[in-house]
Amino acid sequence: MSSQLKTPRLILREMTWEDYPALCQILQDDQVMYAYNGAFDQEQTRAWLQKQLFRYESLGFGLWAVILKETDRMIGQCGLTMQDWKDRQVLEIGYLFQKAFWHRGYATEAAQACKNYAFQTLGAKEVFSIIRDTNLASQKVAKRNGMEIVDSAVRHYRGVDMPHFLFSVRRPL
Repeated sequence: MSSQLKTPRLILREMTWEDYPALCQILQDDQVMYAYNGAFDQEQTRAWLQKQLFRYESLGFGLWAVILKETDRMIGQCGLTMQDWKDRQVLEIGYLFQKAFWHRGYATEAAQACKNYAFQTLGAKEVFSIIRDTNLASQKVAKRNGMEIVDSAVRHYRGVDMPHFLFSVRRPL
């Protein structure tokens, strides 16, 4: 991402190692990470950040730091990743926010910016969100982002079978 994405309240930018403490507040919180079957430890958090840095280098995008303009503080992450879904790869909008910043519309605002980036900058025809069946808040964000459920599957993650929905929205003609 050569430039930052900006919304009325947020800036989305590539994460750096300086964001590691803020990332820990997200990934090491059991409540935030319930859809992942629990919080990450230090090693898993470092691996997560390293994976984003690799994505920026290899794809030009990944999960970005979400910075609240009014405080210049990282409150979450939202961005685009390539994810496996059954027999194909899909361009996914993903988001995770610190619990203190839930239910304020930040995830929807950031997800909409990512959708627009995917359509306008990357030229994507369709974007997806893969969301655990029990993650009702993330499903609401996807719906507010114009998405609807187009498929479902059980994914095996961290030793648990987890039903997931595949949400999708197509670029307007």
